[in-house]
Amino acid sequence: MSDQPRKIHKGPQVPEGSQGPQELEGSQGPHRRLRPGRRASLAAITVIAAITLTACGDNGPSVRAFDVAPYVHKGHVANCDAFKAQADAQAVLRADALDPNELDRDGDGIACPSLPKPTDKKPVHRDFMTDKDGAPVVAPAKPPPK
Repeated sequence: MSDQPRKIHKGPQVPEGSQGPQELEGSQGPHRRLRPGRRASLAAITVIAAITLTACGDNGPSVRAFDVAPYVHKGHVANCDAFKAQADAQAVLRADALDPNELDRDGDGIACPSLPKPTDKKPVHRDFMTDKDGAPVVAPAKPPPK
């Protein structure tokens, strides 16, 4: 190591009577220049914030609420003609997978596929037993006593 004294750069000297330090480059005022490392950090933070806001923002179509209560757990009260959109019928099937309204006649988990948009084509899992006539069995039948 060298024993020579170090010179510390204190920034530009401002002569008296001239503009204030806030208007010169390198000062702490509003026109302050950032060092290259800080410039890159600020740019990275800005990019990350933009990506986060884009990914977390609600860019998809708005989800409209549909009240399934009049159609669920009441037996056969409606058919596909009672709904304006396929997504509404799918919401009813999703709420009661036993499907007493017979909205999913082919058993693929999609209710009323011929109805207009908006649609919900995510199938409802319908893995349950049926009796001889095809009606769902909620509880398994007990074997007859011997």
